[in-house]
Amino acid sequence: MSLFQVFRVALRALVRNKLRSFLTTLGIIIGVGAVIAMVAIGEGAKARVQEAFASVGSNMLIVLPGATTQGGAMGGFGSLPTVTWEDLEAIQSELPSVRWAAPSLRSAGQLQSDEQNWSTQINGTTPEYFELRGWKIARGSGLSSSDVEAGTKVVVLGQTVVEKLYGNNADPLGQLVRIKSMLFQVIGVLEKKGQSPVGQDFDDAVFIPVSTYRSKIQGGLGNYIAGVVFVGAASAADVTRAQSEVTALLRERHRIQPGADDDFSIRNLTEMAGAMQQGTNTLTALLASIAAVSLLVGGIGIMNIMLVSVTERTREIGVRMAVGARPGHILAQFLVEALTLALLGGLIGVGLGLLTAARLASAFGWPMLVRPEIIALAVGFSALVGVGFGLYPAHKASRLDPITALRYE
Repeated sequence: MSLFQVFRVALRALVRNKLRSFLTTLGIIIGVGAVIAMVAIGEGAKARVQEAFASVGSNMLIVLPGATTQGGAMGGFGSLPTVTWEDLEAIQSELPSVRWAAPSLRSAGQLQSDEQNWSTQINGTTPEYFELRGWKIARGSGLSSSDVEAGTKVVVLGQTVVEKLYGNNADPLGQLVRIKSMLFQVIGVLEKKGQSPVGQDFDDAVFIPVSTYRSKIQGGLGNYIAGVVFVGAASAADVTRAQSEVTALLRERHRIQPGADDDFSIRNLTEMAGAMQQGTNTLTALLASIAAVSLLVGGIGIMNIMLVSVTERTREIGVRMAVGARPGHILAQFLVEALTLALLGGLIGVGLGLLTAARLASAFGWPMLVRPEIIALAVGFSALVGVGFGLYPAHKASRLDPITALRYE
């Protein structure tokens, strides 16, 4: 008996009981669909986390100054300036793992154009800030080293500020805006960056040279930086090394004794992103494991139905054996039936899972990322379940005694 004939006989048996065949595959359909949907949504959530942290900046550390202590109450990092401008220069020039370092001084302020006004964040920084943040200029030009050296009154606007002061699709280049009674010329507009992981609008901000900020906007603290320092590592592999080198450099420069606490804090955004991704991966694995249980339940359903089928078709098996069918032919027929049910259920489950994932991604506003290897694994696992749980009924059918089978009522 050829393999083609085995398939034809098996399919004919399945078609005779369409409803039962469909109900048998339902467990497999639900299991595979759930696995595909949960993994696709999990990958989309992971991509959203990566996108959110990429908008903050890649391979980045944030150096915060120290904390005040008064009456036993700690003021928190940033409340006591301890990082100096010389520290910043040393970080930039002495550490091989550091590619960029830039200060960020900020305060809230009112901006006025000819017709509108808007309260936003005013940032004093250097050109390196935009490099390590991966923030490009959409129109015009960005801050330059000469602007910082000369303390020029120029400003780069975020997209939200442009919309509030000038309207949508406006071109503010060359316009003058008033910041705390002083006129600044708009030299550039930044690309839209969106929101931070905590909902802060990155585009609701303006940037001026740090020297101009210190002399015109807010009086500084002399040699101390009244803000934070952003540090960009040379590569993703150098982030941990850069953190260690910056820590060692600042402890040495601040003459901190071994065992004493740092008078600064370094936040590693890569570690934060990794922790969030680890949580997302754990949740995805949990959901996929729960969905995989449905596959096992579906496999048990296949075995149950196949056992019922063997009992119902005992006389048929006896007739086939009486006319020359061998035990191997009977075994192959029932295995093919179980495998067909599982594979059909797997393929339908893939379609259902992709449709469900698309609906959920649209509802949550997440990207839907489909991994082909997960689809192949789910379908392959469903086939394995079909063979595994169909093996016992098929073996039982192939071991029937022809005489006993013919006498079965």
